[in-house]
Amino acid sequence: MGSQLYNYNLRGVFMKILYGTGNPAKLDAMARRLSVLGVELYGLKDMEGKAIEIVEDGKTPLENARKKALGYYDAFRIPVFSCDFGLYFDGVSERDQPGVHVRTIEGKYLTDEEMLLHYSMLAKKYGGLTARYHNAICLVLDKEHVYEAMDESVASKPFLITDVPHERRKKGFPIDSLSVDITTGKYFYDLEEEKLDEMAVEDGFQEFFRKYLVF
Repeated sequence: MGSQLYNYNLRGVFMKILYGTGNPAKLDAMARRLSVLGVELYGLKDMEGKAIEIVEDGKTPLENARKKALGYYDAFRIPVFSCDFGLYFDGVSERDQPGVHVRTIEGKYLTDEEMLLHYSMLAKKYGGLTARYHNAICLVLDKEHVYEAMDESVASKPFLITDVPHERRKKGFPIDSLSVDITTGKYFYDLEEEKLDEMAVEDGFQEFFRKYLVF
């Protein structure tokens, strides 16, 4: 796809932006949340040419988000943003704290089912877990306009991880099958679809784009 897809309106607002992810579940969730702003997203699988591999070796979610966004901008020369996150539990040993290594445990990259097993066993070990995602985002419009955030505005609300998974599975979001809303006590997958999207993409992401795309 060419840069003509990434046009902007008379107010300088980019209406079509590349989201630097190959995960269709993440793309769908973000697209639904940003559609109310008139933003249309494309994923890496929509781009022509060879796949771009970027090593996510940052020590924080923001380092990884920045590295991906700048790397994809250099490759495609179009407005792009990338996100990253770390998963943090209250009251666990440092060994059991995933941080930015949510899928990589002791050097092994886990499948969805392996993640489900790992985190359900961890919840059983601690008698349940209180968890939170620390999220980060980096938006690159061009080399002179790079915006990023990793603060409370884009962090998730605390939620619970249980050792008994919900029967529903969604590819790319295995931990959601173990996640329980603290307020209602319901599994994420028993919440209304709109509420589930709020869990997947925090309101702060909408405000981030409102701020930097001059809505």
